[in-house]
Amino acid sequence: MSRRHALAVAAMFALAAVIGFTALSRTVQLGSASRHANDALVVSKTKQLNAFERSLHRQLAAVKKAQAPAAAATTVPKLHTPRIVYVRPAPIVVHKHRAGGEGEVEHEGGGFDD
Repeated sequence: MSRRHALAVAAMFALAAVIGFTALSRTVQLGSASRHANDALVVSKTKQLNAFERSLHRQLAAVKKAQAPAAAATTVPKLHTPRIVYVRPAPIVVHKHRAGGEGEVEHEGGGFDD
């Protein structure tokens, strides 16, 4: 190979390395940008949920305060939540038929039998 050809091949490898490094750095930047965007979204949703939780607690306190005199006069039976039982489905068994059988092995020294 002449020097000119070797230099051309080396230049192509260098160009490919530069392009690959550029693509890698852009991919890493996109990944970190999306992670920061997701973090900001999670923070905003968490704030919204916390505010909603506080409003629910205020409403519950108001309902309990209003029912306190009525609760002293009557007793309310507790409702039982239904019990949920998870039953796993039966396993799916697939039989694959292969040529030959266990009794057809006629050579010594190999196989799985003792």
